Amino acid sequence: MNPEVSVSPPAAPFIRPGVTDYLTELFHEEIRSGRWAVGSKIPVENELVSWTGAGRNSVREAVQSLVQAGLVRREQGRGTFVIARSQLTQTLQRRLSASGRRDGLELRFAIDGATAELAAERRTDGDVRELRELLDARARSWQQPDIDQRMAADTALHRAVAAATHNDLFVELYDGLLELFRSVLRADVEGEVDHHAGQHERLVQAIADQDARAARAEIGDLLTPLIEDGTRTDSA
Repeated sequence: MNPEVSVSPPAAPFIRPGVTDYLTELFHEEIRSGRWAVGSKIPVENELVSWTGAGRNSVREAVQSLVQAGLVRREQGRGTFVIARSQLTQTLQRRLSASGRRDGLELRFAIDGATAELAAERRTDGDVRELRELLDARARSWQQPDIDQRMAADTALHRAVAAATHNDLFVELYDGLLELFRSVLRADVEGEVDHHAGQHERLVQAIADQDARAARAEIGDLLTPLIEDGTRTDSA
């Protein structure tokens, strides 16, 4: 779980009319921008009151609107945590959680293919360094039997590919679907052998070489067999 986050000053002067609407939009922006990151704990009520200068009831109503939108979740005795960056990704996640493994893999195929191709065209030297570091971290994760660690390492690498597109909408979409992608990945990170190490190495190299066609092709080589297996699993 990410550590508690601090807050920056409001982007605009506080306006008394429509206090709750103003606060709701302000808090939404903190989440959209990533200042309140997915998995992090938002400031407590007293801090929000002090930060915004608004009344306690208005702050409480605004936070409740985030709960109702599915962007944050209250945990008794722990606080309120961000669970999605947008209502769109939260809606998609709820819908896809009820779908089959094949549906989730096909969505990942579409997103990963597009981001790999675009990342190859736009990547910076810094992006390549990060991708290589995460590729190494992914390889190291197979030295331990911890499945959650392997899933986290794999999704961190693919998320970095999305970030290398320098398209904030792709990153927001990917962040909102990470839990879904982890769930459809679980069966493929079990066992002692990393059967997809080669595809990931070639994917990173294609992005480094700015070979967009090869980058997309590696996503196809990686995910198409999983989709075919998912089709058999869903129909069983």
